[in-house]
Amino acid sequence: MKTVRLGKTGLKVSKIGFGGIPITRPTEEEAIKVVRRAIDLGVNLFDTATGYGLGESERRIGKSVTGCRSKVIIATKTGSVDRKNASKALERSLRQLDTDYIDLWQLGNITTFDKYRKILKQSGALKAAQEALQQGKVRHIGLSGHNIAVALKAISSGYFETIQFPFNLIANEAADRLISLAVENDVGFIASKPFAGGYIKDANLAVKFLLQYDNVVPNSGIETIKELEEIVGIISNPLDLSVEEREKIVEIRGELNTRFCRHCEECLPCPKGVHIPQLIYLPVAWNLRSIEWFRHGVKEHVKSFRKCDLCGECEEKCPFHLPIREMIAENIKFYESVSGGKA
Repeated sequence: MKTVRLGKTGLKVSKIGFGGIPITRPTEEEAIKVVRRAIDLGVNLFDTATGYGLGESERRIGKSVTGCRSKVIIATKTGSVDRKNASKALERSLRQLDTDYIDLWQLGNITTFDKYRKILKQSGALKAAQEALQQGKVRHIGLSGHNIAVALKAISSGYFETIQFPFNLIANEAADRLISLAVENDVGFIASKPFAGGYIKDANLAVKFLLQYDNVVPNSGIETIKELEEIVGIISNPLDLSVEEREKIVEIRGELNTRFCRHCEECLPCPKGVHIPQLIYLPVAWNLRSIEWFRHGVKEHVKSFRKCDLCGECEEKCPFHLPIREMIAENIKFYESVSGGKA
């Protein structure tokens, strides 16, 4: 397995990271088998979050690495923006992972400047991260988000050793400036959503596209050993994209670019209080998260749809010109079909 130096952390991580959302779907026994097979194949970066699968993702990763904790690099996240709740989230992660330290603790989903300003306050989550660093509970501090302007600001701030940001053959905006700025500042770049939340079905194209970028570590959500071995096989035998494959990427980009939400949250706030990004996320949540999480985690978002008066303000603000009203209507129908209930 090829390794990559993850920026100023100095960590030598596998060229592919293991995203921890999908392992909340199979049984615990099967999930542990997948993680341990990943370790056998040389994958050493495991990325999760406090609340993935109501904590089940962290618990399963923790059980999987028993006896080999020093061989793996665990990255987890908190969505809390204030110091007090972030500290509580860290303690929860340590318990769930059954470890006394986190290799990379990321302040997660910092997608708006409002959130970014909050984490930088004296009472903010960054303070909790810095205290945890001094205490040895955290070894490195990173940030994840979906808004490129916020990510650029974070990289230049000097506060964060890594940035995790969506990057794939559809949402490739990071290639214009974000990746090069990360390299300039020696900030490790972790590419979330390498398969665009499941929209990209061709693993060969998805992985080979990202392999063009030496300093990028794709972080793929993995559920089965079959998926894992296919991805590792592509990385282990890297080949340049052929002319035909490049043409196929252009074709896929043309088909999906105007329907793929980056979750940048520029559409917010909705004047009626509709949870726009979460409603657009519904099919992805169904494909990647556990059924239990889906049943509990999207109810309030779905209820907010009733407030929509189709004003179109969200579409005017969307930098990618997505047909948001149409997409939400489709996703509500999808939700009703899989849940068996009325939105």
